[in-house]
Amino acid sequence: MPSLTPQYLTRQPNLPLAEAWAPIDADDLVAIPLLGRVSAGMPIEACLDAGSIEVPTRMVRRNTYALKVCGNSMIDCNIFDGDVIIIERRESAENGESAVVMINDQEVTLKKLYIEKSGVRLQPANEAMPPIYLKNSDIQVLGLVMGVVRQPVLAA
Repeated sequence: MPSLTPQYLTRQPNLPLAEAWAPIDADDLVAIPLLGRVSAGMPIEACLDAGSIEVPTRMVRRNTYALKVCGNSMIDCNIFDGDVIIIERRESAENGESAVVMINDQEVTLKKLYIEKSGVRLQPANEAMPPIYLKNSDIQVLGLVMGVVRQPVLAA
């Protein structure tokens, strides 16, 4: 019988995101806001839900919140549909970082962010999906992915 407890993965520094996840124990849990969904695919309308999720205290910083992932654009970074990502609220991202980005103050998506001469490239971590090209003024970084809560798969 599969385990029904979530798996908590925290980001290890200085490693590519696909290899950066390390499991941590669920010793001391603390509730953080679960603010809604984020698309790992085509951007979706930003809609906030009020909820919470318990995560290990080691995953929490000063401005931490969670979002549920919908889609498969980040599978090569080991982030899957149905995962809950732990976000540290930030207003900027380095090249190649996985960021939650708001587009035109309306839609939200999870992508790897690259700053280029002509603007910004939001790059999926899935070879089957194309990048999104935008002007710098069209996007706002909302936060960076710092952890993942992988929910258990329930047997049918």
